[in-house]
Amino acid sequence: MTATVASLFLVVGAIFLLVSCVGLLRLPDFYTRAHAVGKAETLGSILILAGLALYNGASLSSLKLLFILVVIAITNPTATHALTRAALRSGLKIWRAEGKRTHRDLAG
Repeated sequence: MTATVASLFLVVGAIFLLVSCVGLLRLPDFYTRAHAVGKAETLGSILILAGLALYNGASLSSLKLLFILVVIAITNPTATHALTRAALRSGLKIWRAEGKRTHRDLAG
């Protein structure tokens, strides 16, 4: 039963990492790419590490994997936020589709 749950975590984590790669390739600008990669890659990594820890059972290796999981859960969102904030402060413009109306256009 544990191997089945661990396999499910590994497969779902791999799917999230695949979605992260697709988002990196398909999205138009830095901010949307950072959002897609920051969210999906963090969740995918966490699921894969949790699946590996479950598969190993109660051991020192599992404890190390869980420590890495906690570090990734803290540092990935923080790094993504720092990168996007630095890009915004440096003046990197947000992509806008041609012909799309914004709430400012509608306000007059």
